[in-house]
Amino acid sequence: MTALSRNAAPHPRSPLADIVSVGEVVDVPSVLLGYQKDWIGIRAPLKVAEKSRRIGLTWAEAADNVLVAASEKKAGGQTVYYLGYNQDMTVEYIQACAMWARAFNYAAGEIEEGIWPDEDPDKHIKTYTIVFPSGHRIVALTSRPSNLRGRQGVVVIDEAAFHQDLAELLKAALALLIWGGEVHVISTHDGTENAFNELIEEIRSGKRKGELFRCTFREAVEDGLYDRVCMRKGIPFIEAERDAWVQDVYDFYGDAANEELDCIPSQGGGAYFSLALIESRTSRDVPVVRLKCPQGYETTAEHLRLAETLEWCERELLPLLAAIPVGVQSFYGLDFGRSGDLSVLWPLLKEQNLRKRAPFVVELRNVPFAQQEQILFFVVDRLPNFLKGAHDARGNGSQIAEAAAVKYGFNRIERVMFTEGWYRDNMPPLKAALEDDTLSGIPADKDVTGDVRAFRVVKGVARIPEKRTSEKGGDKRHGDAGVALVLADFASRQDVEIFEYHRVQPSAQHDRQVKLGAGWRSGKGIW
Repeated sequence: MTALSRNAAPHPRSPLADIVSVGEVVDVPSVLLGYQKDWIGIRAPLKVAEKSRRIGLTWAEAADNVLVAASEKKAGGQTVYYLGYNQDMTVEYIQACAMWARAFNYAAGEIEEGIWPDEDPDKHIKTYTIVFPSGHRIVALTSRPSNLRGRQGVVVIDEAAFHQDLAELLKAALALLIWGGEVHVISTHDGTENAFNELIEEIRSGKRKGELFRCTFREAVEDGLYDRVCMRKGIPFIEAERDAWVQDVYDFYGDAANEELDCIPSQGGGAYFSLALIESRTSRDVPVVRLKCPQGYETTAEHLRLAETLEWCERELLPLLAAIPVGVQSFYGLDFGRSGDLSVLWPLLKEQNLRKRAPFVVELRNVPFAQQEQILFFVVDRLPNFLKGAHDARGNGSQIAEAAAVKYGFNRIERVMFTEGWYRDNMPPLKAALEDDTLSGIPADKDVTGDVRAFRVVKGVARIPEKRTSEKGGDKRHGDAGVALVLADFASRQDVEIFEYHRVQPSAQHDRQVKLGAGWRSGKGIW
């Protein structure tokens, strides 16, 4: 990993980076500013730019993209795919490419608008294309990971932090590197929890290969950004007015200036739980037990499903249940899913010192209703001193919630209908328990911790947003483990009615009365 700063030695340069100032001849400033040349001068399979807003980095990228697309294959030419997160920025980019093609006096076709088919037959993807005599193209389109499948060339992901599913988009884009492509990622920040910032941190930590570039607003001004503004406006350069202009820009962004102009991601990015907090409460000793049933498994004969599921429970769950100390109190939370989302069962143990921890977590994907109920009962029947459970009782979840209430008592099973008020009341106690270290034992598992971190503050209330994420195998997640944890903690804080009894040894008088009663009923008693 190499991070390029303003004072760093330059990287190997692209053809455009060699366009030096012609001011030496006709007193005209260089076409590109220093930081723009530095960016396009980085030649690497993966390069990532964290930048200030409105410093013209995409404009410089467009120049480099035209040179690459216009070049023959033997000269390193490739097709360029540009992905913006909305149509306006896509149109702005393709117009910049057309301008550069004219400036370089390259023969190129007019901008062509086209339609690509989408995975959803009811939708389509609008594209803008410029074709060069080299046979290569520049194709600008809005982002969708599937758009890149089976393609080859240079991929430019602009304002990456604001794409709907950057992690999945990067996965598709990086596949192009196998055959010699390049991936250019450009963006301002959108919080520390954003996938864009996580990508930068992975490169900085050495976990991922890539080249980093960084340019703040003040650095861009030092390289001549305000001079270029004056040129565009046709006004003279005055240093005092430059300083006032910079201050006006910072005043305009206010509290957001650190993130928008100085490349400092805001803490949390709206996330309710910080990464540091969640990681401090994880444990590698807490396993995640997963079961995924094949499509159509519900059509298998019932006796086979019951037998196979019981065998799985005895093999995977029984040893974990047997290891739970008998002196703890037990609770659980269950977030329900059937075919789309996961069902997650989160047992929670309260120990003598009132600290709560998970012994294990169960994830069920595409498991039939009957088998979900079978697994739930297998676990709960063996939890020592079970007191309370809480269920996601929306939609189909109401079926298993009701079955649990019938089996264990309606006073012990909380059937939750999620509302804004419910989240408002129950998220702060969970956060406090994590911060106070009275709740721990979150599995050290990427998908589970990702679910817990998925909570975002929406209008002042922490909740799971509508956006889904993808796990390693490509299956979707929707904060399911995070919701199960909230439900488990909620269950552990509810009042519990405990009914106790003990056997009373009969007294001698009681024995005599019993015998007399028995004798009377047999016709032999005397009163």
